[in-house]
Amino acid sequence: MTGVLDGTDDRLLVVVGPCSVHDPEAAIDYAGRLAARAEELSGELCVVMRTYFEKPRTTVGWKGLINDPGLDGTFDVNRGLRTARKLLLDISALGLPVGCEFLDPITPQYIADVVTWGSIGARTAESQVHRQLVSGLSMPVGIKNATDGDVRAALDGMRAAAASHVFMGVNADGLAGLVTTTGNPDTHVILRGGTRPNYSAEDVAATTCALRDAGVPERVVVDASHGNSGKDHDRQAVVVGELAERIADGERGVTGLMMESFLEAGRQELGPDMVRGRSVTDACMSWDTTDELLGTLAAAIRTGRR
Repeated sequence: MTGVLDGTDDRLLVVVGPCSVHDPEAAIDYAGRLAARAEELSGELCVVMRTYFEKPRTTVGWKGLINDPGLDGTFDVNRGLRTARKLLLDISALGLPVGCEFLDPITPQYIADVVTWGSIGARTAESQVHRQLVSGLSMPVGIKNATDGDVRAALDGMRAAAASHVFMGVNADGLAGLVTTTGNPDTHVILRGGTRPNYSAEDVAATTCALRDAGVPERVVVDASHGNSGKDHDRQAVVVGELAERIADGERGVTGLMMESFLEAGRQELGPDMVRGRSVTDACMSWDTTDELLGTLAAAIRTGRR
């Protein structure tokens, strides 16, 4: 993973999976398909399954599997933590690395040891609490640009996370205490769009220059969803297609890509008659579309190597 991000490994990092996990059985079904495809394309792609259990909300709504695993407002967090950890272990047993967004600063004590890649979302990129959290995580972590598209919050977050911090936290025994971190040098920016898309070659080049000027690693991961797709899950394929063309032409500014994908396309509201494998938060691409796009990206890497 670190080699892919620092350029010593020329594969492309691909973080792909549901917007959020609400059905562990459907998630395992998806993971099995993704693991098989990841193995086939392992020479070109470093595939990580997006396995998000915590959802930051603009206002209110279901906050994720850890907070409310029953999807019914019972908030059985004990069950949620156990369910999330078991799912991470089960997916990892398939040989597939997992990635999580970290939102609650206590949650990492329960799951971080089985997470390969982490992220900090656009709404928390400027949060001192989350920058301190990243400084103590033992994995690469991507920090998204702010919701308006400004990358400065992510750059400042990378600089802050690379430093040592001392703060109040919870130790491995669940007790409040003073936490001292060593800093995390393995961070990168995630371009997720804002008031406009920001995945163009010009945007990537400008971000790379800003990273260089800030003295932080020149690593750029593009989120094909959210602001870059105009929140239209079908447009993710357009974004990925454009990036694949640029990679095939030799562009090396993008070290990774994120996609929101599940078994079935679209999204649905929580209720008694939900479709298995369809997101209950942001709309996702179908597995069939994802499978095709993974092949497209792998072909682009092969072409770009020539």
